Amino acid sequence: MYVKVFKRFFDVVFSIILMPFFLILYIVVGIAIKLDDGGPIFYCGERLGRYGKPFKMYKFRSMKVNAPDWRLEDGSTYNAEDDPRQTRVGKVLRKTSIDEIPQLLNIIKGEMSFIGPRPDPIDWLERYSDEDKALLNVLPGVTGYNQAYFRNSADGYEKTKNDVYYAENVSFIMDLKIIFKTIVVVFSRKNIYKSEEDLGREKVN
Repeated sequence: MYVKVFKRFFDVVFSIILMPFFLILYIVVGIAIKLDDGGPIFYCGERLGRYGKPFKMYKFRSMKVNAPDWRLEDGSTYNAEDDPRQTRVGKVLRKTSIDEIPQLLNIIKGEMSFIGPRPDPIDWLERYSDEDKALLNVLPGVTGYNQAYFRNSADGYEKTKNDVYYAENVSFIMDLKIIFKTIVVVFSRKNIYKSEEDLGREKVN
């Protein structure tokens, strides 16, 4: 009942409440991005949605236009403080997680939830085992179990395992804990970037 009814109800209500904040932020961040390099304000990446259905996930663009897609050996995104693909404004957006706020639009469209597994690139579907696909039974989220407790410190394999755990145990109490933990992590700026050990892995373009 919680997942089918109340979770979606909360998503819609809070999205509508936060929409004026998003519109103000869109103006401020949009001007900053345009002044920085003149490129588009949004980045729309294709991601795996519920039941494996692809959708376009919105973010404020933090990378240079046509930046290459760098991955680590485990398939996770290359993420470092000195990443040369980031714009000057993008570094601030990443550190504060402001780049994720446009996903309010995805929530209103029913493609995402405030809380759920972070959506993977569509090519990850081939990597999932039958057990891993359980994470596709819930809507992907703006934040989730991984982001609250590990942020970017977990590798791709750990992330998938944690997402499956969330999908199989989702509850109102768990979501509430994730919300408060996410707030603490964002303001403490913990695990924003991959560890030196992780970044030492082979980078794949």
